[in-house]
Amino acid sequence: MNRKDKQEQILRMSGVNARKCMRCGKCSATCPAYDEMEYHPHQFVYMVESGNIEPLFESESIYKCLTCFACVERCPRDVQPAKLIEAVRVMALRQQDNTHMKKGDLPMMLDEDIPQQAIVSAFRKYTK
Repeated sequence: MNRKDKQEQILRMSGVNARKCMRCGKCSATCPAYDEMEYHPHQFVYMVESGNIEPLFESESIYKCLTCFACVERCPRDVQPAKLIEAVRVMALRQQDNTHMKKGDLPMMLDEDIPQQAIVSAFRKYTK
């Protein structure tokens, strides 16, 4: 699959119109995982829009996203960066032909200090 096909598939899977993004950065400013991410929500949108998606597949940022949709709520243009990140994550997992997280990994990661939001996002990242 070439770069253009991957780009089109990501946009189709996410349902996001990346061209609506005006790169204001409000999505990234509200992201609770901002400090942990190599590429921030507004950068994801721009990279997919410009077709520079290969670095995203290699980035740990696709797994650092909490999928909390704070960026979706904050976006003045309704771009929905979290849906785009989720689509990139799913495509990366399909390319690897495995899951990032195994079913038995989650119980070992739980402790009383982990936020519930992180647990929910872990379940979203687990694919069958």
